[in-house]
Amino acid sequence: MGLIEHLLLPASVLCGIIMCKIIYEVTGLFSSLYIKGYAKLSNAQKVEWNNRGISTFHAIIVAVVSFHLVVLSDLFRDESQDEMMINKTSTLSDGLFGISLGYFLSDLGMILWHFPALGGKEYLLHHGLSMYSIFLSLISGQGQFYILMVLFTESTTPFVNLRWYLDLAGKKNSKLYILNGIALFLGWLVARILLFIYFYMHMYTHFDQVRTMFPLGFYSLLVVPPMLALMNVFWFWKICKGLRKTLMKARHTK
Repeated sequence: MGLIEHLLLPASVLCGIIMCKIIYEVTGLFSSLYIKGYAKLSNAQKVEWNNRGISTFHAIIVAVVSFHLVVLSDLFRDESQDEMMINKTSTLSDGLFGISLGYFLSDLGMILWHFPALGGKEYLLHHGLSMYSIFLSLISGQGQFYILMVLFTESTTPFVNLRWYLDLAGKKNSKLYILNGIALFLGWLVARILLFIYFYMHMYTHFDQVRTMFPLGFYSLLVVPPMLALMNVFWFWKICKGLRKTLMKARHTK
């Protein structure tokens, strides 16, 4: 392992933390200049408003890069026989994992500092499992394909955040709120339900490679994704209830 590989992890984690700080400040500055009503928010609301700007930015980055690596690039294609899929890595994926670690560390720190205003115990569990899985895959160089698939589920985060922004702005009866709710439902169904089904199907068909992983990584891959999947199903149930309530309310107000 060369000097660049040694420096990539701490440098990318630091970049992730710095990114969070910059986006937090930029979100606050932009909102104070162009968003009506931002100045009237309480300090706690401003903190969450800016924090959601960070999570939206991170979600877009990881979704785009994960989609590129998993779908568009040839990195993990089975046709490439020079190395098993389970052991394939790249500088781009390593850097993305480091940035995500920096984000989850920063966000976890804010959640703990303002607990439970920015999220309850389920967020602590989600962030803890995410950091554990990313770090394990990063230092071992194994299972990155599956971590990228899980990171792609962050693509639903912008819809979650927009729903919160519109709710805070008193726009729950707007067409944008309804359309965003439908987009959140469809996005969650594809990225966090159907994608996890494909995740398990892919792992089953490649189990001969999966079982060659080092023991901790192997058992973590068997345990952590189902826990995340259960959380996704629970949240999907709440999204369905919320969307049904919104659509029924919209129909009655016509």
